[in-house]
Amino acid sequence: MWTSTVKYSSFIQVFLLAHQSHALAPPSSSSSRRNFLETSLVTTSSLVAGASLPNLSNANEEVSTLSTDTNLTGAISLPPIGLGAWAWGDSLFWGYNPKNDYDLREVFDYAFNMNLAFFDTAELYGLGRSEDLIGKFRKDLCKTKEEEEKVIVASKFAALPWRTKREDVVKACKASVKRLGGQPIDLYQIHFPNAYANEAYWDGLADAYEQGLVRSVGVSNYGVDAMRACHAKLAERGIKLATNQIQMSLLYRWPIDNGLLDACKELDVKVLSYSPLALGFLTGKYDATHLPSGPRAKTAELLFHDGAYEQLLAMIRNVAENHDAPVSQVALNWCIAKGTIPIPGARTINQAKQNLSTLDWKLTAEEERLLDDASSKVTGFITPDKNPFPRVDKDTGLKMYDS
Repeated sequence: MWTSTVKYSSFIQVFLLAHQSHALAPPSSSSSRRNFLETSLVTTSSLVAGASLPNLSNANEEVSTLSTDTNLTGAISLPPIGLGAWAWGDSLFWGYNPKNDYDLREVFDYAFNMNLAFFDTAELYGLGRSEDLIGKFRKDLCKTKEEEEKVIVASKFAALPWRTKREDVVKACKASVKRLGGQPIDLYQIHFPNAYANEAYWDGLADAYEQGLVRSVGVSNYGVDAMRACHAKLAERGIKLATNQIQMSLLYRWPIDNGLLDACKELDVKVLSYSPLALGFLTGKYDATHLPSGPRAKTAELLFHDGAYEQLLAMIRNVAENHDAPVSQVALNWCIAKGTIPIPGARTINQAKQNLSTLDWKLTAEEERLLDDASSKVTGFITPDKNPFPRVDKDTGLKMYDS
């Protein structure tokens, strides 16, 4: 259990590298806030990250969160793949440079033209810069209301230790709305659980929805029990829990094995799968003689000492050859086959084209079965116990995180 703000701040620092994040400091001077955020992000860089991109083709095949709970409002329809925008503006971890904004604008425009303009951002990404860029790109590109409606934006509230009130969610949401250009946010999520105050956040989500700041609400990194509790709390106010954004990939299949994915399906909560390319280890870029540097090096050593990982890579390559497709598309299509919406990152138009074209083909049932079998034997990658999220809400005893 996380019993102190200091410990919990350390958790946030490490979290940044595992998922996508940036950090908002507690009220203080602007300079001390900035220092706090930079320190957090630098510490975070000691995790790892591998970004990827979107997918194209059958753009009309939308994944709908239309609820079986007909009395609830706040459902949302989403494309079968999205774009993660952590790297958009994050200079400390991803080396963002404003000179690259043209490349990001190309990604935005391409996704828009493919009818796949679904972007996942957060107030933490680039200290708000990611939201600013998406807001600017949308304003520059979209000249009509119809065009604006083609862009779907998901953002996230950072559950930092000093944020303990429902008003904190609404205040942060208003700031995100402003950065994104003043329009209601299509999907607003709790980025990760806190060690306390989680129920207050759910009230804040409902408040933001009822005030018209957002069109739907979701959570991220929530386990089975926490998701069920949040779903029930929102339902009391007639609001649907639309999504749960969780880590899932061929190298991180815990949500399948522990029942989280089944629970999401039961509640009609759509799953956004982040890190679908497992920090780059499912792209075919690395082998035993060519390992990544930095924080990922240790993970790579463990994986390549596991013969099962190389067998999985061989299986992925075979499937890719069957479809004359890049290796990364196999990993993304596996996530789609499991009923989730992968949100790989995209910083160049080539990445965007490659990932969006994942939608040009699908895994066969036999290919999915073979990949399931191969992936279930791999060890050496990140396990839930190594992730730094608070397991339990210390005030309620509710289990918050399991995978």
